[in-house]
Amino acid sequence: MELHNQLKTLSEKINQLKEKIDTEESTKHAFVLPFITILGYDTFNPTEVVPEFTADLGLKKGEKVDYAIFQNEQPILIIECKNWKENLNAHNSQLFRYFHTTKTRFALLTNGIEYRFFTDLEEANKMDEKPFLEFNINGLKENTIQEISKFHKSNFDIDKIVDNASSLKYTKEIKKIISEELQNPSSGFVRHFANKVYTGRLTEKVMGEFTDLVSKAFTQTISEKVNDRLNAALNKEAEKQQEEIEIPQETSKIETIEEELEGYRIVVAILRRKLDINRIVHRDTQSYFGILLDDNNRKPLCRLYLNSSNKYLALIDENKREVKKPLECIDNIYQFEKELLNTVTYYE
Repeated sequence: MELHNQLKTLSEKINQLKEKIDTEESTKHAFVLPFITILGYDTFNPTEVVPEFTADLGLKKGEKVDYAIFQNEQPILIIECKNWKENLNAHNSQLFRYFHTTKTRFALLTNGIEYRFFTDLEEANKMDEKPFLEFNINGLKENTIQEISKFHKSNFDIDKIVDNASSLKYTKEIKKIISEELQNPSSGFVRHFANKVYTGRLTEKVMGEFTDLVSKAFTQTISEKVNDRLNAALNKEAEKQQEEIEIPQETSKIETIEEELEGYRIVVAILRRKLDINRIVHRDTQSYFGILLDDNNRKPLCRLYLNSSNKYLALIDENKREVKKPLECIDNIYQFEKELLNTVTYYE
């Protein structure tokens, strides 16, 4: 959540200032350096963020990339910056040359508004032509913020980012193709579906008819899926409201025991490293003792089952399903510190 808020604040600042920014140098200082700071790097520490990093190209000496971020005395990310008004498409080749002469696995091309992250998936030490992560800071989505967070100083892990980069890159390309096919279906795309439902000869006239049919079918399918999800969300909200109405009637049957409160205090002690303690709320039910983020039923952090002889801590996986772990005593909760901290990442 903190990263999301910081990026949102930077976006608002950019929109307020950009018309007053005329040069590449001012773009760097007003837009790019704050982004580097948000990633946790000290822009005033020349051993961590190196401006004008030398990237000599064979006989061509004195070539410099705008910034290089270092970790353990090794460059982990080189950054080439352009004026916010410039189209980045014309500058890939320059960064391509710099990448080849450094030991980094990642390169960033940015004008302070658009960001393109590259690596070397296709050939070692040779920057790919297409970025694996690309975004506009004025239109960030939650899944993109999750990817940006992997470049934060506290999270940076080369192997994890590279492993995920391949999936990101090709998923992005596939989504682009799907979008293009939905807007303007190609003959091969139309033929694929026509062959499955039409037994006659696919003449030019038939292909023309099926082009419209395929386009309409996909539009209707997407619309139906959206409606289904909206209806499901509305039904869940109605169920939640009904539960809230019924809770007062059941309150007398719920008895919170000291062991549950002790368990809650242990969970808070673990999670306070990532969360403000005021955001960690407990809610007792007849079946279990729930611990929630922001007092929201849709954001369970864990559950305690302590009202029987067999006691359990229920961890929450990324699909919000319970994974029960037996507890011999309440202090055993400390053994699941890593899993509890990881649960926070599903919501933040």
